[in-house]
Amino acid sequence: MKMTLIKDMLRLRAESQEVCVRGWVRTKRDLKNLVFIDVNDGSCFHNIQCTFDRESGLKADIENELNKVSTGASVEIKGKLVPSPASGQAVEVAANEITVIGEAPVDVYPLQKKRHSFEFLREIAHLRARTNTFGAVARVGNKLAFGVHEFFQKNGFHYVHAPIITTSDAEGAGSMFQVTTLDMEALSKSGKPVDYTKDFFGKPSFLTVSGQLEAETYATALSRVYTFGPTFRAENSNTTRHLAEFWMIEPEAAFYHLEDNMDLAEDFLKFLFEKVLKESAEDLNFFEAHVQKGIIETLESLVKSKFVHLTYTDAVKELEKNKDAFEFKPFWGCDLQSEHEKFLTEKVIGGPVIVTDYPKEIKAFYMKQNDDGKTVRAMDVLVPRLGEIIGGSEREERYDVLEQRIKELGMNPKDYWWYMDLRRFGTVPHSGFGLGFERLILYVTGMTNIRDVIPYPRAVGQADF
Repeated sequence: MKMTLIKDMLRLRAESQEVCVRGWVRTKRDLKNLVFIDVNDGSCFHNIQCTFDRESGLKADIENELNKVSTGASVEIKGKLVPSPASGQAVEVAANEITVIGEAPVDVYPLQKKRHSFEFLREIAHLRARTNTFGAVARVGNKLAFGVHEFFQKNGFHYVHAPIITTSDAEGAGSMFQVTTLDMEALSKSGKPVDYTKDFFGKPSFLTVSGQLEAETYATALSRVYTFGPTFRAENSNTTRHLAEFWMIEPEAAFYHLEDNMDLAEDFLKFLFEKVLKESAEDLNFFEAHVQKGIIETLESLVKSKFVHLTYTDAVKELEKNKDAFEFKPFWGCDLQSEHEKFLTEKVIGGPVIVTDYPKEIKAFYMKQNDDGKTVRAMDVLVPRLGEIIGGSEREERYDVLEQRIKELGMNPKDYWWYMDLRRFGTVPHSGFGLGFERLILYVTGMTNIRDVIPYPRAVGQADF
């Protein structure tokens, strides 16, 4: 018999049709004449109830299998789909066959209780997707990932794969993981300098912090492109907002100025929020009830809002009016902190805001300089409750200005010869932004620790599984 996913089964009309359920047991209730088994296969939030009626006469082999059933066991159950007398479910399975595929002994299976702390579940990341919370996180993440591709494909963007191994630091920050085949321990003991000509790539190489620079090369050929892949940061930041490995969405568009970039970012977020509101309602209702009250209203409000545009200078003026409210006192030239960003969205604007024209000293080398010589055509999209969710800019397309900026920062223009070539041959205005995928999931679900919205978190001191 062909298996039907539970999400599809729950939509079927109960006409006593034969069904086959395969999944993992969430609960088992054994009464005198009835045995109720709730099964979940991960296809949706809800379980399906399978009922065994002893009064109808159960065979001995069925009773033997029922004795093996416990929370976590994998089962195959066959029976008829019938109307359910229980509240909260339209149908259930009047079961007549069961096979326990894999047992989960009560004395060792760690997910016996209905609720576990997120800290405990991080220690068993290989099993936590079986819980309500992490199953819902995974399904919402799936919808958002599909929505990313859907949005850009509908808007004329081409998907390109940026390299994971690179010799360029896109952020100029130096927080990169090195990739090498050299025996660094032996070299350290020898006291000799490292000869990178003998390394695999012939020079120092690293895991990428961003696919942006490579995306620019394709944007100046295909007009509109986007990358969506893993990126890495070797920052020693043990916080609820940092990961060492995460996924980045980075569109890049030729002939786009900052204003076009802001419109793209606003449309992108609204598309994703609207999609998840429509297609992940059950999971969002769970997060609303058990994780973060008000998230549905917040997402609905953002979809309807017009994002306010505010220059960095004006933003700082607003913050300075309330400087006593902050742990980090705001001043022109400071990098806005999370508390500043939340204040702007929640107290000053009362909604999403795009802050533009930041001081060049706190932004990356590739951002286009304004005529004032002090600021760049940067933008950060800020949303209530989180703060920054998107960061981007118009890129510096002028060869001489970019070269001078690279030198000012103590970087070597020769290391970026290929990037400079884009300014030598057919240069055009172009813009783009970056959105951390896990930060997006964090915002949509209301979860508070970014390590809980990626299947296997990689952070300081954590690389298990």
